[in-house]
Amino acid sequence: MDERDRTSLSRFLSLVLRHKPQAIDLPLDRQGWAEIAILLARCRAHEKHLSRSMLDEIVETSPKQRFAVSADGLRIRANQGHSIEVELGYEVSIPPEVLFHGTVASCLESIRSRGLHRMKRQHVHLSPDSATALIVGGRRGKPVLLRVLAGRMHQAGYTFCLSANGVWLTESVPACYIEFEGLPDRPC
Repeated sequence: MDERDRTSLSRFLSLVLRHKPQAIDLPLDRQGWAEIAILLARCRAHEKHLSRSMLDEIVETSPKQRFAVSADGLRIRANQGHSIEVELGYEVSIPPEVLFHGTVASCLESIRSRGLHRMKRQHVHLSPDSATALIVGGRRGKPVLLRVLAGRMHQAGYTFCLSANGVWLTESVPACYIEFEGLPDRPC
């Protein structure tokens, strides 16, 4: 499978495992797991040619580690990023003092006034390092890096979870916990 096919199928899997399982009539359980045998059959029925070996290759080579396969090898789910209601079961964790969020300049005014919100997803996604956040922010244009004062948020009672692929998740980030380069901080 070449890189273009792998990327296309990975995007398709993200769609059906995170946002629209109904697109291929795929049943997900409460934790977002799908039976791999059913997923492969539903893909074939909808003219998506995906074999088990191709699926394993996508899971193993994904630089963002978007998917997890169950320990018994029978189920798959997305690690985070769902717009559908699922219970991922991640435990509350103490975040590092600073986390990062990549965005684009056109979003800064809104973020500065309202903070970061989950929008259509279940959580705000934060990166443990600036390089990852810049890659994420660069998907929609020239990236802008925001520093999130996660340690202060945690001390103020906000909760964080760490996903299986190292992405930090929280419900929202008030603007006063975000450092905007070149702008004065806003008190909480």
